[in-house]
Parts: sequence; C-alpha cells; structure tokens
Amino acid sequence: MRAPRIAEDIVSVSDFKARAADWPKRVAETGQPVIITQNGKAAGVLVSPLEFDRLRERAQVVEAIAAGLADEEAGRVVSHAAVLAEMKQRASARARKR
Repeated sequence: MRAPRIAEDIVSVSDFKARAADWPKRVAETGQPVIITQNGKAAGVLVSPLEFDRLRERAQVVEAIAAGLADEEAGRVVSHAAVLAEMKQRASARARKR
C-alpha cells in the first residue's frame, strides 16, 4: 500500500457524506484507504474489507508474538524436549490401556 496522497486520499467529512456511495467503490478499485477529516483533523479511515482483514490478522500475529515473548521472560515456557517426553509418556500409557 502506498502512502496516502493528500489531494486524492484525504477528504473532509462533508465531502465524504456528499459522495458516500462513491468512496467504497473507489477504495475497492484502488486498494487505497481514504482518510476522513473533521475540523481539519483525521477522524476516520475507510479501508476495503480485504485490507481490514489483513490488518486484523497482522495485529493478531503481533499480539501472539508479544504474548510469547512475555511468557518466555516470565519463565512460563516448557522445553521442546520436555513436551516430547510428556507426549511419549502419554502415548505409552494409552497403549498399555489397550
């Protein structure tokens, strides 16, 4: 996604309302978000559903990485070898029950 262009991608809320039906089409065609301003300040951003999903998925990945790093720093981790040993032990216990 390219950086927003002031002349093309930033619109006042009054202009946005005047052509409300046109903006979703434009976003879908260009893939570029539209920044909506109110009183000269950014008030919202219109993005395509595809872009919204991409941003949300990316945020979830970043949150998962941050949670994993926090777990590691707090010592809430188990080594790979310990997990494998536990899985083997459970598999042996199930096999003995059969």
